[in-house]
Parts: sequence; structure tokens; C-alpha cells
Amino acid sequence: MNSKQRLQAVLNGQIPDRVPISTYELVAFNSQAFENKEPSYAELMRAIREKTDCICMWEPASNETFLASSSPVEIQVTKTRADDAVITQKILPTPKGDITQVTKLIDNVHTVWEVEHWCKNLEDVDRALSVPYEPLEFETSDLARIKNELGDNGIIMSSLADPLWLAAALMNFGDYTVWALTETDHFAQAVACMHDRNMENLKRMLATNLVDLYRICGPEYATPPYLPPHFFQQFVVPYVTEMVDLIHSKGAKARFHCHGRLEKVLDMILATGSDALDPCEAPPDGDISLDQIKQRIGSKMCIMGNLQLKLLEQGSQDQVAQAVKQCMQDAKQSGRFVIMPTAAPINIPLADKTKDNYLCFIDTALEYGEYE
Repeated sequence: MNSKQRLQAVLNGQIPDRVPISTYELVAFNSQAFENKEPSYAELMRAIREKTDCICMWEPASNETFLASSSPVEIQVTKTRADDAVITQKILPTPKGDITQVTKLIDNVHTVWEVEHWCKNLEDVDRALSVPYEPLEFETSDLARIKNELGDNGIIMSSLADPLWLAAALMNFGDYTVWALTETDHFAQAVACMHDRNMENLKRMLATNLVDLYRICGPEYATPPYLPPHFFQQFVVPYVTEMVDLIHSKGAKARFHCHGRLEKVLDMILATGSDALDPCEAPPDGDISLDQIKQRIGSKMCIMGNLQLKLLEQGSQDQVAQAVKQCMQDAKQSGRFVIMPTAAPINIPLADKTKDNYLCFIDTALEYGEYE
């Protein structure tokens, strides 16, 4: 089997020749990704290209978004330098008054930190929702390049936000949970608004760039202990189910992305009809072991996980090898398993320890991942 066939097999409930190996956000077949341009990642990326199965993360370009909307007004942007970081302030005029966001991009760290969220109170939420909605437009000319670079070395995956996340991310996390718990009707209105916009945007995305797999992000915001399980049932299940149904109607697959504690919401996740679940974090980061997830899910969903990135960055090679073998023991049987880290390094340069542990993970997975 080639990598594309191997990944398609596990998503379709078939048993491949071996367990597929994914390095998650380290994408070997995208020449424009930072990890393929950074010299300290070169040795690892060569091994990833040669030995693993690429779930190629690629997003269509879209116009600048605000609340899943093409902004009909100009956002005022100011950038300043502070020590080793770039600080970006955005001011959005709304019909009910201005709102402000501040982000930080630290040198040699490939992620953006949100220092100040758009909304600090319910009045700011009302201001945000007063901005007229315009659907997003998607530009997909880069898809041809990705398909050409990837070939049969894997499948292509795009990421989506669920409406819960779109609403929750308006505030910092602590304020969001207070909003949801104490002003639930107001929060429900915001989530419903986001869902309507989200579904229209998803229809447009699927019409312009149909890829193999769509990762739905955000449900972890409603897992315990942040919110009680009935909030997950109310604000995640019906909306994600509708997203999954639309994705399936176009012939693609859906992957449910949810960090944290799954034990009390796992049956609800199954009810969405998603084809795969990641990253399935074991205790203490989650609250259910991989073998328990496998027992409850069976062949109903493909499990993707569950090596913690901190193990690959901080552990010994013996610990990494043992963790890989344990993953195989817990989830390999009867197929429907992709071994994969829970995240990927974002720092430059890549530490030698991290590189060596990744190489150990890959080689051990090859050794123990074959099906008889």
C-alpha cells in the first residue's frame, strides 16, 4: 500500500498493511511550510518524507475574517516591536462602538498569542455581532501545487472551527466560561449566529475546494472541567453533526479534534457521525486511556493519537519507544488507528533531543505497526 491508500483504508474501516504514522503539523510534502525551509528540521523532515504517511494540512486562502465573516469595514492595524516580539493591535469599528484585539508573535516561535481578546464583556459581544455579515470567499489556486507535491504520499486535510469556538474565542478563556455558565441564553444566541455563518462558509468552501479530510476544531472548549457535559450536548453535538453531514454529502471525511477530558462526552462525540477522533490524550492530560477509548469506540471511528508532544520534547528514547509500543498494544487491533503526536514543535531551531525522539517514534512505529 502507498500512504494515500493506507490512510484511506483506516478512515473507511478497513485494515491496512500497517498502522499509518502521522507527524501531525510537521507536513513533509508542502514546500512552503516553515519546517521544510528551516535547516534544523532538515534531517527529521527527510525521515518523515521517507517513512511516514502524510495528512497534509492545507487551508484555502480567504479574505480577512472576523466572526466567520468577511469584514465589511476596514480594520485598523498597528504593529510595533517589543524586545523579541511583534505586537499587533487591531481596532474594528462596529455600529455599536469600537472593539480591540492585541496579538503577539514571538521571534522563532511559529504561533500567535492573543494578548487581548476582541470582547471583554457582553456589551463587546453585542458590538461584535452588530457587524454586518458577509460570507467568506475562498481562493484555491494553491491546491494544485499541494496535490502535485503530495502525490500518493498521503491525503489532504483542511481545518474548520465549530460555532462554539467562534463564539468562545471572542473572550479570554476564563471570561468565556463565566459568560456561558451565567448568561447561557445570550451565549446560545451567539453560538447559533456563528453556526448560521459557519454553515454558509462551509458550503462555499466545499464548493471551491473539496479535499479528503476536514478537521473540526473547538469542541474541547466545552469539555469538563470547563463546562458540564450537558453544555457539550447543547453547544457541540447538534452543530458539529450538521457540519459532518454536509461534509459527508460531498464525499469527504470529518475528523473530530478535541484535547482534554473525553470520558463523559465520548458517546456524544460518536453521535456526531465523525469518521476520526484526535488526539485522544491519556491521563493526566486527559481522563481516559487509549485502550478504554478503543473499547468504547470499537470500529465506529478511527482513533488518531496519542503521543504527547512533551514526551517527544523532554522524554528519553526508551520512554518514547515504550509509549509507541503501548499505543500499538492499546489501539492497533482491528485497524482504525493512526499513531500520531498530540501536537508538533513550533520553535526554531529544533532541539536535537526532539529530533532524535521523533526518529525513535517513527522507527518504533514501523517496527510494531505491521498487521499480520
